[in-house]
Amino acid sequence: MTQQALRLGTRRSKLAMAQSGQVADAVRRVTGRPVELVEITTYGDVSREALAQIGGTGVFVTALRDALVRGEVDFAVHSLKDLPTTQPEELALAAVPEREDPRDVIVARDALKLTDLPRGARIGTGSPRRMAQLNAYARSHGLDFETIAIRGNVDTRIRYVRDGELDAVVLAAAGMNRIGRSEEVTDFLSVDTVLPAPGQGALAIECTADNADLVAALGELDDPFTRVAVTAERSLLAALEAGCSAPVGALADLLADGQIVKEMRLRGVVGTTDGSRMVQLSTTGPVPETHDQALALGRELATEMLAQGAAGLMGERAQ
Repeated sequence: MTQQALRLGTRRSKLAMAQSGQVADAVRRVTGRPVELVEITTYGDVSREALAQIGGTGVFVTALRDALVRGEVDFAVHSLKDLPTTQPEELALAAVPEREDPRDVIVARDALKLTDLPRGARIGTGSPRRMAQLNAYARSHGLDFETIAIRGNVDTRIRYVRDGELDAVVLAAAGMNRIGRSEEVTDFLSVDTVLPAPGQGALAIECTADNADLVAALGELDDPFTRVAVTAERSLLAALEAGCSAPVGALADLLADGQIVKEMRLRGVVGTTDGSRMVQLSTTGPVPETHDQALALGRELATEMLAQGAAGLMGERAQ
């Protein structure tokens, strides 16, 4: 008898379909069961409004979670950076697979790098976090460019450059890698220049908490180091009381001595979108061994950032 297919809920964008397809292959390997993709249209995919106006990237998550709760799909794949920091009790974050490259990249005309862009260059991004850090970088390095708010999928954004409307656009390295377009990247932005969004480059695999067998099976795909890193980053975001569209960057990385991982460093940044005021701090400690230790690392750094005035740089605090 053939086993019933597991239904994987995914957004319809090219990137979402690519990353869901990769997860589907992995789930087939660990469960031996067929997996079918179920495409779900979210409000964030059809609305042309600015993301911050319609609730940030969380709007992409809600429709998938609703389908899970209604039993229309068995599990769902999200870009982890889109997930609100509070996990609903009825859903389990069953796996956080090994993270892709967390960096931001630019795709610029004439294969230019960030530092080669001409004076007055127009750089497109929909992210207040990217705007804040790029503008701060420009101020501190004597560069002169303008950040322009844009929306749209990867194709739409790159077309702005190809059509000459913009000189460059900022995208996530992970997304470009997953859809097989990394050769179009003209510059990788160092995390010292632009810290990524909390959880950037990582995927979240979610199912209902009461499906213990599926939680266990999907758990085979979990990468413990990625999970503690993104848990610390998201804990920082939550403790700043900032939503996923706030201008907050965070990255936890592992510091190794040869092959032996010694410590985890967590860096955080928050700033005004014009780049005029920034709070950027880091902390280093033992690699968290539990979920609670990872949460504590994020909260500690957030407390230090708030003490330095981070709250006043975020505009509206997320409710």
